[in-house]
Amino acid sequence: MKNTNAVAALAALAQESRLAVFRLLVRNAPEGLTPGVIGEQLELPAPTLSFHLKALAQAGLVTTVQEGRYVRYRAEIATINALIAFLTEDCCGGDPARCAPKGKNS
Repeated sequence: MKNTNAVAALAALAQESRLAVFRLLVRNAPEGLTPGVIGEQLELPAPTLSFHLKALAQAGLVTTVQEGRYVRYRAEIATINALIAFLTEDCCGGDPARCAPKGKNS
């Protein structure tokens, strides 16, 4: 992942409604949800939801699938996994064992 892609993804997620939409889609992966269901569950009006879905799609965090008259949005799990890998690739000086959570008694 390039820095510009990471910045775009993080910027898209740095808004409360978009983060909620993305998390909802992750919970419903891989099937995804239609905008009507997303809007209903998150109590977002259609124009607002459309704006947020467009921002997430531009950042590569969601994809769409046309199903007849409907569009289904899906979380792009590969993109979020690439972002996590990008953010942690140099974790603990390249020694991932040093990054492991410590036990309660440590």
